[in-house]
Amino acid sequence: MRIVVAGATGRIGSRTVAGLRDHGARVVPVSRADGVDLGTGQGLGGALRGAEVVVDVTDAPSREPEASRDFFATATGNLLEAAAAAGAGHYVALSVVGADRAGSGYFRAKADQEALVTGSAVPYSLVRATPFFESVAAAAEDGTRPDGVFVPPLAVRPVSLDDVAAAVAHVAVGVPLFGVLEAAGPEERRLDDFVTELLTADGRTGPVVADPGAPFFGAPLRERTLLPGPDARLGHHTFTQWLEQR
Repeated sequence: MRIVVAGATGRIGSRTVAGLRDHGARVVPVSRADGVDLGTGQGLGGALRGAEVVVDVTDAPSREPEASRDFFATATGNLLEAAAAAGAGHYVALSVVGADRAGSGYFRAKADQEALVTGSAVPYSLVRATPFFESVAAAAEDGTRPDGVFVPPLAVRPVSLDDVAAAVAHVAVGVPLFGVLEAAGPEERRLDDFVTELLTADGRTGPVVADPGAPFFGAPLRERTLLPGPDARLGHHTFTQWLEQR
């Protein structure tokens, strides 16, 4: 099976490539380092020639809403056009849990990307991931003020990069879902609890404040917006393990 992976040099992409090779797939990495420009479409036709599956794990270089929307509109649009021209039979896109209900910020950009994929003529699967462990650290960084660390009191199941990549690879070697697989971590707690554990592990002091007005990825969210459904594929790596292995 010939599988083209766009975003192959990223944190998820490199792990997905390794997972697909473990499945016995012939993987063609696609990135600027490989002479392919998703912004202009340069090199896409040649890279996707003969592709049976196209895996899109690209990500916008900025979490700023407008920049994210512009990136996905261009990159995913060009990828879908090239996939259709190549006769690919399966397009797998990585998205985020909450894209279908958050309505603003980075989540709106991912919802627009999903709409491009589901509206294409290419059979598709969407893999929606809960926030990565690294996103917990980013939320702590963004919420740090002189009087504490302010994060929204969201219920979350943060997930490891390895577990998300494994889910993407699993879907890519299967038949198109024409729907969504959610990938989540094994533990459900509030975001401020995870941030407190992170700060303790780093030897940092100061209060962690559960602030309902604090945004996450540029969006004000309800408490359970980032939780997956009951059929989510749960990973094996815990947040505590991630902290110990950093």
